[in-house]
Amino acid sequence: MATLMLAAAVPGALANQSTEPQLRVLILEADSLPLAAQQEPLVLRVGGQRLPLAVYEEVVLRLVDGELVLERSGGPERLSAAGEIWLEPVSRSADGADFQLLQRGYRGRLQVLVGGSGLRAINHVGLESYLPSVVGSEMPASWPQAALRAQAVAARTYALRQRKPAQPFDLSATVTSQVYKGVEAETVSTRQAVASTRGQVLMYGTSLANAVFHSSSGGATENSGDLWSQQLPYLVSVPDFDQASPVQAWQQRLEPDQLQQAFVEIGGAQRIDVLATTGSGRVRQARVIGPAGTLVLTGAQLRSRLGLRSTMVRFEVVASELAALPPLPELPDQDPVGGSALQATLPPPSLLAVGRGYGHGVGMSQWGALGLAQKGQSYEQILGHYYRGTELRPFSP
Repeated sequence: MATLMLAAAVPGALANQSTEPQLRVLILEADSLPLAAQQEPLVLRVGGQRLPLAVYEEVVLRLVDGELVLERSGGPERLSAAGEIWLEPVSRSADGADFQLLQRGYRGRLQVLVGGSGLRAINHVGLESYLPSVVGSEMPASWPQAALRAQAVAARTYALRQRKPAQPFDLSATVTSQVYKGVEAETVSTRQAVASTRGQVLMYGTSLANAVFHSSSGGATENSGDLWSQQLPYLVSVPDFDQASPVQAWQQRLEPDQLQQAFVEIGGAQRIDVLATTGSGRVRQARVIGPAGTLVLTGAQLRSRLGLRSTMVRFEVVASELAALPPLPELPDQDPVGGSALQATLPPPSLLAVGRGYGHGVGMSQWGALGLAQKGQSYEQILGHYYRGTELRPFSP
């Protein structure tokens, strides 16, 4: 089994919080933002205005006909949206959340950007303060430390690689990037996993590795080049150890109404034939046969349209119960009621998707990380198995 190369000793902590890399995480995009101060008073800065928020005071920042309105107990107040908008603690909380949005607490500061489609709530937070929530949001906190530490390093590397200085934010708080639920997802074990790997990242040569991960591969991970445009040398197909995963094998029934909505241009789907697969068995290309024509789709397109757990899948036709009945005999001097007439009234078939794994299948399998941890593998060995040839190093901006 591959092991991760340690390029240098990793310091136990960054020198101080001022040197900690900062991230900008999009938490919510909506026309209203319910906000509250949790443990310390907050200040809402809107351009040159400074509006204090007392502890536990709940307010709503709303965009109404292009105007910014602050709704609070004393009544609504119209604000100028011309300047920058920030929600900041008066003093930092020693432990716990600095502010609350949608009844979830978050550390750091909140920036609000006003756009034509609404308000964007962007959390500015230190990397090491962000990660305990990500680890607890992405992986059960009860899992072994080796698995949690592997997740912490992968998430740290991924987050740093996603920073986009020219864009309004770096990451989203959903599976579009990596899941981030605020302080409610933190536990003693996730904070320990982050602290014990503080500053550690995966490097390939002089660059941060693209440390993508997924839930469960279904037995073998995928080559990045079989799914995306580029084959990275460290993201190659490897055997997985995800046998304990509840989605290692699965079935999903696809009813006619769902198929009609998924393939509206051909009137639904009567059959789906897999035309080509990758080396690990995932769908590369499939043909969908419907009442009004056929479609040829990639595995990713098929997964998106049908909401499948993965592209390691095949399809079976599930005939209706009515179709299994023998045809009725024809009666004399009456219209035929068997054969073709009955066939014309049969409902369209359902399909059964029979698959394995959950997610895109590239990089670290989270359930596989659990399996390796239970076999006694360290987090360095887990990372080395899924990211071949990478090195574990202290992050240097």
